[in-house]
Amino acid sequence: MAEPLAIDPYKILVVKPSSLGDIVHSLPFLNAINKRFPTAEVHWVVAKEFEGLLDGHPMIKRLRVINKDAWKKIGSVKETLGELKALFRDLKKENYDLVIDLQGLLRSGIITAATGARIRIGFKEAREGSRLFYTHKVEGGKDIHAVDRYLKIADFLGCDMSDVRFPFPSFDSTSSPILDPSSSEDYALIVPGARWRTKRWPPENFGEIASLLPLKSIIVGGKADRDIADEIVAFSKRKAISLAGKTTLKELVEVIRGARLVISNDSGPMHIAAALGIPVFAIFGPTDAVRTGPYGKRHRIIRENISCAPCFKTQCENMRCMKNLSVEKVFGIIRSDLQQLL
Repeated sequence: MAEPLAIDPYKILVVKPSSLGDIVHSLPFLNAINKRFPTAEVHWVVAKEFEGLLDGHPMIKRLRVINKDAWKKIGSVKETLGELKALFRDLKKENYDLVIDLQGLLRSGIITAATGARIRIGFKEAREGSRLFYTHKVEGGKDIHAVDRYLKIADFLGCDMSDVRFPFPSFDSTSSPILDPSSSEDYALIVPGARWRTKRWPPENFGEIASLLPLKSIIVGGKADRDIADEIVAFSKRKAISLAGKTTLKELVEVIRGARLVISNDSGPMHIAAALGIPVFAIFGPTDAVRTGPYGKRHRIIRENISCAPCFKTQCENMRCMKNLSVEKVFGIIRSDLQQLL
């Protein structure tokens, strides 16, 4: 690691629009720069669908919300160009002293460059040519967890690395119709969704696990996960209930916070659970738990010993890594830990 950068910024911009798990992984970085530069004003570029995770965060002065999914639509080119022009103009006016691109893609690199900041930091391994927009490049590495990778930039900025914390913004659960603050019933949390089809363990398997657990299960996910969640409820012998598509991001965090344990595919909610210190039983197939597994020591990685995994494929004809992983194996691992968790 190079010598820490000597800088005392007044205004900092963090460019990390997505995804859910990646933003969770960047919270220790936010905590580290907040401790290193306590009087600095921190702004953050975030995608619209993940705004709720950071909205109202006491360490972030301003959120710059971008509608990046709309930018991809051919029919929205005129509107997109107008939004980008306005965004770049506003970013330039802020006169940022320091800009950090944690995303490392062409879009985030262009946003970083558009600020005109004197110091623009990103990773040497950043993709799509984005590293061309940085004034300083930090080697993050590949076979390293995302949390530790982001913290390498914090280290480069002279931050204290001795205490890794995940600061979530506070949320008043009493104002939520989803959450019942008077309920004291224990529950397990099931997260059956994932962005890639290849990362999803079959819903009937999750349902059978729920039927075997000695406590009720709550299923969470987005609107796209509702049908999967309904299948799990049916296979659980009605021991599971579904909140899929019914929670805001802030409510999702609180539902996860109240769980005794989490059973999950490699997904954003899995990372929220790990960050909150909830024991996670993480089911892995095509992805690498070293890089994107639940962060911390309380968690269990469950995977089938398949020679082709991890393959990082979003499409697969047989999905042996997931389909060959039996309910017996998964529940056996969970059961061995249940006594100390309940």
